[in-house]
Amino acid sequence: MFCKHRDCLSREERLRRSYYEVLRDELDQFVLGYSLVGSYNNFLRLRAPYPFVELRELKPRARIPSVEFDAQNSFLIIFSEDFIHKKHKKYIRYFDVNKTTKDNLLKHKYFPDVENFNRNLKFFETSEFFSLLRSLLPIDYALLIQRNQQTKLRYALTHFHVRIDWPIAEASEDLARNLRYISKDLYEKGDKYAEDFQKKFFEYYGVPVLSGGRRTAAIVAAQYFRQLTGITTIYVASSESRNLLRIDERGVSKSLLVKLPDNEIKKLADTAGITQNSFTKKLCHCKAAEKVCLHFKCSI
Repeated sequence: MFCKHRDCLSREERLRRSYYEVLRDELDQFVLGYSLVGSYNNFLRLRAPYPFVELRELKPRARIPSVEFDAQNSFLIIFSEDFIHKKHKKYIRYFDVNKTTKDNLLKHKYFPDVENFNRNLKFFETSEFFSLLRSLLPIDYALLIQRNQQTKLRYALTHFHVRIDWPIAEASEDLARNLRYISKDLYEKGDKYAEDFQKKFFEYYGVPVLSGGRRTAAIVAAQYFRQLTGITTIYVASSESRNLLRIDERGVSKSLLVKLPDNEIKKLADTAGITQNSFTKKLCHCKAAEKVCLHFKCSI
């Protein structure tokens, strides 16, 4: 684990870690609903069949045709336990022009109720926080949620349209050095070795080499934030892969909707000791019996 373990934290830091994890649990539920259930409902409204992820697409080196689905909700969220110091702005591009202020939001068409914008809406504990978050998710690049600089136990959606500008080669080099594949430079063993390891960098985070911009930015950001002592959780949903990727201090987890045949649902229901109808109603967000949301998790 690259961040400070709980046992190494002071009493005050433990309290903040606990509060962060509680907020993260709430954010987990929101992004799952928005990225998966919300996308499925988008297809229903359009009377279009949902493009369920096939099991073969879950293989690390699966070659899947690149198709982006407009009805699939996509976004990138960075949730940092600590306040990000200004020295990181060289690669994590957050400035005054993309703060969540009324003047800045007026420049973007996605925010629907900017005239009634209240500066307190950006704080996590407010009742309208998730409404603000939902309205900003369609904006390109990343949303940044971090600890408020003036307080120690308040988190806020401080910036939107945040770009991740750390080069992939540097991110790969940092990973290779941490895993002790190299001692100093990515190219110390030749160009072919460096090229192969950059491919391994994508595989390490469970995404294809030719992934779209959001997923590439997400894994680069995940590697960059390992330099910080606090926890960082990154959520990325892709209109191409139709899944939700979460990267945190424990590894990578992937959530997606898959279509299961009746016999598989019956096996799962029997294992849980409930009827097939009860299983469908409790675990599905839709009426059809073959549709179920499965959560796949792998640790790195």
